Parts: sequence; structure tokens; C-alpha cells
Amino acid sequence: MKLWEKDYQINNEIERFTVGRDREMDLYLAKYDVLGSMAHITMLESIGLIGKDELPQLLAALKEIYQQAEKGEFVIEDDIEDVHSQVELMLTRKLGDMGKKIHSGRSRNDQVLVDLKLFTRAKIQELAENTKSLFDELITKSNQYKDVLMPGYTHLQVAMPSSFGLWFGAYAESLADDMLFLQAAYKITNRNPLGSAAGYGSSFPLNRQMTTDLLGFDSMDYNVVYAQMGRGKTERNVAFAMATIAGTVAKMAFDACMFNSQNFSFVKLPKECTTGSSIMPHKKNPDVFELIRAKCNKIQALPQQVTLIMNNLPCGYFRDLQIIKEVFLPAFEELNDCLQMAAYIINRIEVNEHILDNPIYAPMFSVEEVNRLAQEGMPFRDAYKKVGMDIEHGNFTPNTDIHHTHEGSIGNLCNDKIEQLMDNAFEGFNFNRVKQAEENLLK
Repeated sequence: MKLWEKDYQINNEIERFTVGRDREMDLYLAKYDVLGSMAHITMLESIGLIGKDELPQLLAALKEIYQQAEKGEFVIEDDIEDVHSQVELMLTRKLGDMGKKIHSGRSRNDQVLVDLKLFTRAKIQELAENTKSLFDELITKSNQYKDVLMPGYTHLQVAMPSSFGLWFGAYAESLADDMLFLQAAYKITNRNPLGSAAGYGSSFPLNRQMTTDLLGFDSMDYNVVYAQMGRGKTERNVAFAMATIAGTVAKMAFDACMFNSQNFSFVKLPKECTTGSSIMPHKKNPDVFELIRAKCNKIQALPQQVTLIMNNLPCGYFRDLQIIKEVFLPAFEELNDCLQMAAYIINRIEVNEHILDNPIYAPMFSVEEVNRLAQEGMPFRDAYKKVGMDIEHGNFTPNTDIHHTHEGSIGNLCNDKIEQLMDNAFEGFNFNRVKQAEENLLK
């Protein structure tokens, strides 16, 4: 069944090529297609295009389809083109001609747009929650190990004193910034394109504000041409936010792999979270963090993939946009999986509290000694030269009793301020508004 079918049949090979993986990708969108249809027909009833006696029957049937999709039981049949056609067919089989009325005043163009918006905002909520969970684990570890010193590095050379409080806290604050980026992507996503039809509106007196409210959108994409131009742009913006989170997690995974190696031995990963070697019985490999690093690096390419598919398209709809779904929709599951795995291991990671027993780290206290001499009145450059010569001649004895007091330093992590940044960012999504709207539709 094709919604555009006439009195001729399309070539089978052409159909295979043009449909591509769309049936597979549309399964991601099934329950959101139903939600969009529920809001649309409620609006159609209000303007007289669906009868008052018909609306309850259509809504009840759509709720049944929604439940099938929720349970993973929704199937797009082999000869059905897409999710929209499947839902309409199921309604028509159940309710007859009444089911054919639900497409009035819309096109598959704005239908898939609203599906993608509803899907994306739901997945952004999952990302935000999983990012917050990883953040919480990092802050907890930062507070737990705030007094445990470790070497800081520049150019991969031992540089200055750092601490596990700083290391864990740095990635926590990075995620707080990433959350702001994700919030911006969410706000761009959470605007209603329904009613833009094929990109030029409709002669029906549609009430777009009504569907906006019913679906819990913050506002609508007002200009109908721009609503269609948002296809691809929304995905690209969200992909950049996902890549930002992925960049933080990939960098953390690299550190964790390096710090877990015997040459560093700064941390120990839980043994049940490592894998072994087929010939080396001593091996406990950090495969989870290695895979997190690779997957997150792959996700950082997502904005470029989306951009390259859409960057030379003029306004209006083009079938090129179908391909974006193939790279975009599965990426959420992959990033959420990485965040959950990272949080699980960070919760169980063990820290070496005796790193500084090794004398190779003594030079990292050189700046502390230079600063101490400068505070006693020696010119900074003279102090720098003295300490440098002491190190060269093997006469440097470090004082490891250090006291940093400024904001964000070893002795003043400002974790409470970082937590406030994250809380403010997370609360800014206002997920409860969307949840309430969707619950009201499904009552």
C-alpha cells in the first residue's frame, strides 16, 4: 500500500532502492507517529473534518497501536511503504473509511517531521538523564578522593601536582557545559512543524496552536517553508550536541585506559569489567573504555555525516533527507549505552592513593618550591633558576605538603558550584511539561 498509489505499478527494483532501510528506520518512529496522529485528529474534529462520534473510535484504535509499538510488537508489512502507511492501513482495516480521514490537512513531509521531533526530544531526555547520572558518579568520586594527589601532565611530561578531586571534577564540569549545549538542541527540537504539510501549508483551517499544545511543544515552527527547512537542520544541531558529550566521554575513556596501565597504575578498573587474553594469563584489558572511546569518536563524526547529506539542498523536501535517519536514529542508543557503561565503571573504579611514593614524581613539586622562594622575597626568575639547577644536580627535595586555596584548585574544588551548574542546566529542559502533555493524549 502506498498513500500516493494510482493506476500503475512502480518497478520493483525502483521500489527496493527508494524504500531502502526506511521500514527498519521507521520502527524507531512508530509510537511517535501515533502520538502525532492523535493530536492531529483531535484538532481535525475541532474544525469539523472528523465527526464527534468518530474521534473517540479513532483515538481508541490509535492507543491500541501505540501499545503495540511500546511493546515492540508493531510491524511494518513487507508491501507497506512506511510507518505512516502502516498506521493508516491498520485504522482502515479496523474502522473502514473512517481511518482514511486522518491524513486530511497534512503530508507525509510534516508527518515525518513531527515524528522525528517527538522521537528526538524523547531521546534527548534519555541522554540528559544518562549524562546527569555519569556526572553524579564523577562528582561523588571527586569528593571522595579530593585529597589524593596525582601528577598533572603537559606534553605527556610530569608537570605539576593535580588530584583525583580535580581529575574527576574536570570531567563533571565538562558534562555540565555539554548539558547546556544539549538543552539548546532540545529547545530547537521542541517546536511543532505539524500543519506545514508539504512545506506550503494547507487550505484547511488548521489550528496549529492546538496541536502544539496537545503535543507539549514549546512553540511551533511558524513559517511553513522554514518548518520543512528544519528537516536535517534539527538533526545536525542535535548531532553537534551529541558529539560534544561524546568528546568529553572519549577523552575520559582515554585517560582511564592510560591510568589503568601498569606503567601508570593510577587506577584499577573492576576486574569483572575487564577482559582477558587468549595467551597471556595476567591480562585484564580495559575493553569497555576502549570501545566507549571508539564509539564516542564515531559519534563525533555524526554532525559531518548529516551536514554532507543536506548541505547543498535548496528549500523544500528531497528524498536525500531519508538517508539522515539511517545515521541519526541509531546514534542515540549507542551514546546512551556508552554513558551508562561509563557511569557503571566510574562508580566501581579504585584509586591508587600512594602514587607519590614513587620518586619519579618528585619534580612535579618544583613550581611549589619556586613559588615558596618567591613568597620569601627571592625574585621569581632567580627562584626558578635555583630550583632548576637543584633538579639538574640531584639536590632537589620536594615538599609535598601543598596548600592551594583559589577557586577551582586542589584545595578548593568548587564542586558545589559545578553541581549547581548541572542542576540549572537539567532543570532548564522542563521535561515534565512534555510528559504531562503526552500522558493527557494517552488517557
